[in-house]
Amino acid sequence: MATLTYVYAESTAVVGPLATVAEPHSYDLCSAHGRRLTVPRGWDVVRYEGDMPLPPPSPDELTALAEAVREAGRAVQAAQPTHAMGAGRHLRILRDD
Repeated sequence: MATLTYVYAESTAVVGPLATVAEPHSYDLCSAHGRRLTVPRGWDVVRYEGDMPLPPPSPDELTALAEAVREAGRAVQAAQPTHAMGAGRHLRILRDD
């Protein structure tokens, strides 16, 4: 839900909306850790106080999701016997006599 970015030169930690690109010294946090974050003594924390919307999914994330769905479908197909047409299926073969 949030991205933590360290600015070592200024002894500052910034907690803001999720970053859309990877940056050095930045880490994605869940909402609980984003709210409870503490920093070393002498450091400052800058927190974004508005809503932190999720960024749109990247093409890499969509491709990974599609691959996971395909793999799960293959595993289900492999586990089912090939002669069990119609049992629990939505599609059936109709013969035209």
